[in-house]
Amino acid sequence: MANETIFIGLGSNEGDRLDFCERALRLLQLMPRSRVTGVSSYYETEPVDPYGVLGTGWFINGVVRMETTLSAGEVLALCQEIECSLGRNNSHRIGPRTIDLDLLCYGQHCIATPDLVVPHPRLHLRRFILVPFAEIAPQWRHPVAQRAIHELLACLEDQHQVRRLDVLPGSRYPSHPVTCLS
Repeated sequence: MANETIFIGLGSNEGDRLDFCERALRLLQLMPRSRVTGVSSYYETEPVDPYGVLGTGWFINGVVRMETTLSAGEVLALCQEIECSLGRNNSHRIGPRTIDLDLLCYGQHCIATPDLVVPHPRLHLRRFILVPFAEIAPQWRHPVAQRAIHELLACLEDQHQVRRLDVLPGSRYPSHPVTCLS
């Protein structure tokens, strides 16, 4: 299978939000047949909650760019394993969450199965996704809208607040190079 560029959104609005994002990032760095090639800043974001189920806590959000030879289904399964390992309640996926990992884009592929829709169906409507996405890949073209991420952000109607945090992503649990002993 060819290398695909993928983008994963991460977010948390429960518990130590920054710690959950940092641990998720570290686990994404360990994903097999994959490597992280970019990480946005973290942003504190106002919840987009039309149904009133997310609680009052603001989110910490970010976007991770990766190269992978995994299939979209394999990426989804690993993201769900990471969520579960970090305390995400799968029986109540809509409420507050310790961590949420969304496969935003899988190359330029369009995928629609009962378990996965890519690109993420609300990606182009959400400031909390587009701001960090534009930070690491402003020229990336949305596979359906055929517009660059920075263009989608420029014409966005969503007015929810998104504030950049002065935190270096990956600083809490840095990856260390593997050293071979002979």
